[in-house]
Amino acid sequence: MSRGVMMKKEIPILYKRKEECCGCTACYAICPKSAIRMEEDEEGFEYPLIDKDKCVICLQCIKVCPLK
Repeated sequence: MSRGVMMKKEIPILYKRKEECCGCTACYAICPKSAIRMEEDEEGFEYPLIDKDKCVICLQCIKVCPLK
């Protein structure tokens, strides 16, 4: 990539399948903008959801994830 060309940052994907998330809430706890909320599924397990309007794409959630 040449200098002067910026890469477009995208909203992080915390998991694609529920098996890729242990529900530890580390991403929720570290988010500096409170852009992540934990939402309960039909079985009572909580999974993180990112509010795209609040996310500043700092990627702290990805860095802290024990499964990434």
